[in-house]
Amino acid sequence: MAGHTVPGDRVTSAIIPTPIVVGEKPAPSKPIDTGGWYPPVDPTLFRAEHRVAANVTEERVRQALISAIIGVSRDLANWKARQTVASLALVATDLPTIDGENALVLLYRRAVSTAAKAELVERYRDIELTPAGQRSAEALEPSVGELRRDSVHAIRDILNVGRTTVELI
Repeated sequence: MAGHTVPGDRVTSAIIPTPIVVGEKPAPSKPIDTGGWYPPVDPTLFRAEHRVAANVTEERVRQALISAIIGVSRDLANWKARQTVASLALVATDLPTIDGENALVLLYRRAVSTAAKAELVERYRDIELTPAGQRSAEALEPSVGELRRDSVHAIRDILNVGRTTVELI
């Protein structure tokens, strides 16, 4: 009888899971041009730094990074307008040069990459995971709130303003 199961019968599902390929590395992709003043953003470096799985498409990674670039650029627009140099790398700062790069460039990349990772974590959940597997995956991933906080902190560090606002009531 179709649709009827007897104890001991094997039940199959119509859902065919897609395996998550963690070890496979996607081909390197070209950096995203940010218009010249801000440094280009490298999707391949972003994938490596933030452990973005190979099952996240290149198009989706680029879309998340572009969205983050737009958001960070908006947050820094007034500050950028006051700068008199040709690029972010030339902005004088009291922060040290780290690993051969202007600290502001490193902070910009951090702001963009953490905002992009937050979008991917928020929107790219895998349906293949069981509830227990989902909880384990969530325990390993930084939360969306933590990632957004890191992005805001990097932006505030570029702006050279404090990270905490306190008001008296």
